[in-house]
Formats: sequence, C-alpha cells, structure tokens
Amino acid sequence: MRARLIAVGERMPAWVAEGFAEYRKRLSHELPLELIELKPGIRGKGRDDARAIQDEGAAILAALPRDIHVVALDGRGKTWSSEELAAQLAKWRMSGRDIAFLIGGPDGHAPEVLARADQSWSLGPLTLPHMLVRLVLAEQLYRATTLLSGHPYHRA
Repeated sequence: MRARLIAVGERMPAWVAEGFAEYRKRLSHELPLELIELKPGIRGKGRDDARAIQDEGAAILAALPRDIHVVALDGRGKTWSSEELAAQLAKWRMSGRDIAFLIGGPDGHAPEVLARADQSWSLGPLTLPHMLVRLVLAEQLYRATTLLSGHPYHRA
C-alpha cells in the first residue's frame, strides 16, 4: 500500500519541510508517502472565496487516482487516538487499495471533496496551520506503523 498526501498550499517553511522529510524517510518501507502540493485558489479583495474553494476542490479531485481510499482531514471529522489510527491503517492495508489524505485550503474543503471522501478525520479541536498539519499527519502515520510492527517508538 502506498499513501498520498494531497495538500493545498506550496512552499512549506524549512522546519516543516525538514520534519516532514524525516518522517517520510522513516515511512519509506512500511508506507511510502508521496506529497502532492496544489496551488491555492486566488483570494483577496474583489475575489470570490467560494470560487477559490471550488477551484481547490476541482484540483484535489483531479489529483485523485480512480480506485483510492480517500481520507479528508476536516475539523468536523472523526477523531482517532494513535491506537485507533493504527487500527484504521491495518484495515486500509487489508483492503489492498492505496490511500490519499487530503488537506484543503484556508477555508476548508469544497463540498464535492467531502462527498468523495470515504472517511473524514479530525486531528482534534485545535485549529492548526495547514503546513503544520502535514507534519503532524506524517508523524502520526509513522507512529501507527510502529504500533503495528511492535516498534518501541510509541510508549503510551
């Protein structure tokens, strides 16, 4: 199984890029993780935010392969503990399908993206910068793989 992180936004700060790269490297054998960055919709004075959300949604949907399990990161989604995420990962592996995690733009996901998602996952009630979500996601995926393999990384 392979994973894709499809994220609206470009150019991570160096410290996020370094952290993400570290966890991506750690995941390379258990769960190869590909990052696909999409250009944010145009926002600003005289611009329609709804149009920006729609454009971002269309780009996300276009980046999805046909038969992939889709998990949208969304504040209204289900929260999982690290152990529950590991159990989800085990189920996803058993399905034999690749998986895509979606991070929307600053105003969230377009309704069409949420409709396409097989699951919605919330990282909790905190509002996190979208760039930081990438790092948290990668770390939690690494933690889930170590839980499944019995590696001592997770010490709860």
